[in-house]
Amino acid sequence: MSAAHVRRGGGARAKPRKSSGNAVSKKIARNLPVNEARASKLAGLAFTGFLLAIAFVVLVALDIPAKAERSAGAALGRAGFVVSGYQIVGLDKMDRRIVDRVVTDELARAAETAGAGKPPQPLVDVAAIRERLIGFGWVKDARVSRRLPDTLVIDIVERKPAALWQDSGQLTLVDAEGVVLDKVAISNMPDLPLLIGQGANAQSKELGRLMASVPTLQPQLASATWVGRRRWDLSFQSGETIALPEGEQAARAALGKFAKLDRSNGLLGRGVVRFDLRIPGKMIVRLPRAPGETITGDQPPQQS
Repeated sequence: MSAAHVRRGGGARAKPRKSSGNAVSKKIARNLPVNEARASKLAGLAFTGFLLAIAFVVLVALDIPAKAERSAGAALGRAGFVVSGYQIVGLDKMDRRIVDRVVTDELARAAETAGAGKPPQPLVDVAAIRERLIGFGWVKDARVSRRLPDTLVIDIVERKPAALWQDSGQLTLVDAEGVVLDKVAISNMPDLPLLIGQGANAQSKELGRLMASVPTLQPQLASATWVGRRRWDLSFQSGETIALPEGEQAARAALGKFAKLDRSNGLLGRGVVRFDLRIPGKMIVRLPRAPGETITGDQPPQQS
């Protein structure tokens, strides 16, 4: 029996397996949307943006852009591009001195900024002039433009006065939309319908539509009182007052019926003090007891 040679230590040992961690990491890195080179590039861009932001803040803090603009404007002024005068067009009823003050204030500011006797064209802020002008009631719109070589043109679009508004003892002009235009002295009242009462100016557009629906009565209107912020009392040149119901549609219907009756029967101009149309389908008439007598509120009306 042959001797068997037995190798000590048993069978051949398997080689230890290397860790696959590095391979996995590299694989993940290859699959990431941002690799190392791209990340480095992004970091560089971010740093550059940061430096630019700091530079911008420093420039603004030192007023460098504005100084450069002022320097350029002053240089153009020395070259002859200055404002030597201005022209105002479209002005009718508004006080010219108001426009003069707005324009000269801006011209003085521009000249002071440039350190010159005359304001350079580029330093005159035409938008600021327009903004101040449209803040006045008379001005519906304004256009400010430069006319070379040395003139500003201020084109005013005025609002048109449509009525007088009396409230708390103050008399003012208003346009068709109720915008307050200017104060008016009692001694200098224009021939316009008079609106009376708090908030009456805001209802002037409604009143305009109402009176436009009765063209035979419109020229005879003397004043309109906004009662309780909800309805109108209309006073006519012949002395009568018409009390209208609340609501534009109801008021228009009642006034339309009254206008038809007036055309057929001549209701106005006969000495009636008051026509009350507030109750649908009824007209309450208040008459004076004697010619020239005024009926007071505590005397009973007559119905028809």
